[in-house]
Amino acid sequence: MEFETQNNKNQDMIIIERKNNMIGFITLLKKEILRFYKVFFQTVAAPVTTSLLYLVVFNQILQDRVTVNNVSYTSFIIPGLIAMSMMQNSFSNTSSSLIQSRVTGSIIFMLLSPMSHVEIFFAYVLAAVVRGLTVGIFVWFFSVAIHPVNAVNYFWIIIFALLTCSIMSVLGMIAGIYSEKYDQLAMFQNFLIVPSTFLSGVFYSVHTLPEFWQKISYYNPMFYMIDGLRYGFFEKSDTSPYICLAIVIAVLLFLSIFALRLMSTGYKLRS
Repeated sequence: MEFETQNNKNQDMIIIERKNNMIGFITLLKKEILRFYKVFFQTVAAPVTTSLLYLVVFNQILQDRVTVNNVSYTSFIIPGLIAMSMMQNSFSNTSSSLIQSRVTGSIIFMLLSPMSHVEIFFAYVLAAVVRGLTVGIFVWFFSVAIHPVNAVNYFWIIIFALLTCSIMSVLGMIAGIYSEKYDQLAMFQNFLIVPSTFLSGVFYSVHTLPEFWQKISYYNPMFYMIDGLRYGFFEKSDTSPYICLAIVIAVLLFLSIFALRLMSTGYKLRS
């Protein structure tokens, strides 16, 4: 009888702990979403405007002069601009949030909470995915007003949009953990993310590159994110969409395991 009573108490404590963890997870998720929503013009409107300026300039200069894979140049770059905007903003959301929490010291309150490192990980990633998708949707919406483009396969678009935002948010988390100052984080952004994004086929097909640079492009994971998303729009791509999907999933799993390992050990977070 006493054993059953103790067992029931243990079960009740487990249930209460799970409820507390869920409350903490939802609270952190809302906090991260509100963090970028409250500065909407900086976190959403500004990157959307930048992408649209790219589109307007290239549309005026190259629309009637260049076609890629039998697709007009302006139509070709729209998926690339959508992907680029989602990448950069998903990365920025997790990286800037973590570095800000570390610099101000507020991260200690999160680490002392009953949430597990897995729940903290998913709260940060989901919030960054929301921001990335929000920016991507706005870029797509306003791009249609400048140059109409019809998507062919929405399933592939949704899958690659989610995977792209997830990968970049996890990468942002890793950068935020490793960076101790804002200038170190800027190095990640300026010397890794931006060059890799621009050299991944946003504005061109890799088949137009010399053979050496084509081979280099195939080692860039961001190329497969953009190429897979572009396949969803036109069902035309530089490589097989299934290869893109496999590589993107593998990259996401690798980065997620690595980031979770850093979170579980408290690397640079507890010191």
